[in-house]
Amino acid sequence: MAFLLGLFLGVVVGVGLVMAFVRFENYRSKRRSELAATVAAFSKMTVEDTRKILPTQFYPSWVVFAQRQKLNWLNLELTKIWPYVNEASSELIRTNVEPILEQYRSAILASLKFSKLTLGTVAPQFTGVSIVEDDSSGITMELELQWDGNPNIVLDIQTTLGVALPIQVKNIGFTGVFRFIFKPLVEEFPCFGAVSYSLREKKKLDFTLKVVGGEISSIPGISDAIERTIRDAIEDTLTWPVRKIVSILPGDYSDLELKPVGMLEVKLVQARALSNKDIIGKSDPFAVLFVRPLRDRMKTSKTINNDLNPIWNEHYEFIVEDVSTQHLTVKIYDDEGIQPAEFIGCAQVRLKDLQPGKVKDIWLKLVKDLEVQRDRKDRGQVHLELLYCPFGMENEFPNPFVGQNFLMTSLEKALKSGVNGTDAAVTDRTATLRKKDVIMRGVLSVTVISAEDLPAMDVMGKADPFVVLSLKKLETKNKTRVVNDSLNPIWNQTFDFLVEDGLHDLLILEVYDHDTFGKDYIGSCIMTLTRVILEGEFTDNFPLEGAKSGRLNLHLKWTPQPIYRDL
Repeated sequence: MAFLLGLFLGVVVGVGLVMAFVRFENYRSKRRSELAATVAAFSKMTVEDTRKILPTQFYPSWVVFAQRQKLNWLNLELTKIWPYVNEASSELIRTNVEPILEQYRSAILASLKFSKLTLGTVAPQFTGVSIVEDDSSGITMELELQWDGNPNIVLDIQTTLGVALPIQVKNIGFTGVFRFIFKPLVEEFPCFGAVSYSLREKKKLDFTLKVVGGEISSIPGISDAIERTIRDAIEDTLTWPVRKIVSILPGDYSDLELKPVGMLEVKLVQARALSNKDIIGKSDPFAVLFVRPLRDRMKTSKTINNDLNPIWNEHYEFIVEDVSTQHLTVKIYDDEGIQPAEFIGCAQVRLKDLQPGKVKDIWLKLVKDLEVQRDRKDRGQVHLELLYCPFGMENEFPNPFVGQNFLMTSLEKALKSGVNGTDAAVTDRTATLRKKDVIMRGVLSVTVISAEDLPAMDVMGKADPFVVLSLKKLETKNKTRVVNDSLNPIWNQTFDFLVEDGLHDLLILEVYDHDTFGKDYIGSCIMTLTRVILEGEFTDNFPLEGAKSGRLNLHLKWTPQPIYRDL
């Protein structure tokens, strides 16, 4: 009996082991098939499919999707023919570049010409090529180029003081992206009518200036004047959106030329919490704004002395040539008097992010470098109001005036209109058009409704808040009643201000805690009148600046009383 039982158990265990082994092998085979199918599916995925599955912020630092294809074959060929390119292009560059440098030379320079010009033995390297898919009527190609060359370039400089200097340009380092546009496409070989080229992006441009047989620093201002001349010439003649057009087939290609497409209106309102660059006292900040970094297109604000929270409330206009690629750049400096200004921080706004005809109120965080943002230091913020107005779309924008029919081509021309319009007393539309200036005079009604979540100012954890209201250009002030023992006071008080120039005034609301022997500052709100002038009336809440917490609930209403003044 024991023998039969042992035999039975042995057979059962053996059959169980065989079945388990077969089942395990089948499972492994299935897993391998599924893994093979998964690998095959991954092999068919595109870069876009990968980005949909895994967002960019989760990529490891070593994962990079290259936008440009390598051009090793072209670099090898260029290295071979570079000695011949050097000989052929040196005289061509001299002939074409000298007039440009002469056009942009600084006042301290009487003349600027090449005495020697060779490109050296080191050929530039094309580090990538890409096709930009943004226009069906042409082909846009971008070539990235890097050149750390050893050219022999000597400039003959004549200063206005009569001093002649031979200046050597050394250690040239350049990295940039050139854009080539083959447009329009035609049914005749080579299948495009013209080629436009431009320096799309200037990533690096470094060079050293040295007086042959001397030291350039011995003559103050010469080095800066030469460097500014070179950079201005490159920026204004070659850097995008400027483009050079080469006709391949006969035809009219004027539509490819650079043309203004709109106007950018900028109101530099204020900055706050700027980093202090002075050891004694506070910084004296001023701002530099530009769309294109050219001397005649850069705007500089007034200097606010000894203030880390400056209020400028200044208005500027900038011409826009390509809204899809251009930016507004703001740089804040500390004025050091006769010494060079010290950099505080900078910020940038992409123009394509602006909605045409709509004012954008924005606070921008200042950074040290716009390209490599590794600096974590808090440098402060800058407050801007922006309005982009494309040419030819003026009548599509809402009019802030009731009963008036002004064209809105910019913020200043919409609100402080500088457009050509027909005089109200003249009904004949063929009459002579006159330019009119509109001063935005009116009544501003401010209702201080309430405040929320004010910080505790008293020992008992409460506060006795009240609000002081004023306009920057008026000396008169109004204040609400005091609400005792409350961090969420309700006032519902209305105050009227007669505003003489609404476009260039500021509404300032300061919240204080009332004490028996004085008052303690809690926080403030500073705002322009642009929004209320455009909308006429609105209710909103505003955070208190300079306070740990707290918001003001306000109702603003604008009753216009424009004054017309013929120019």
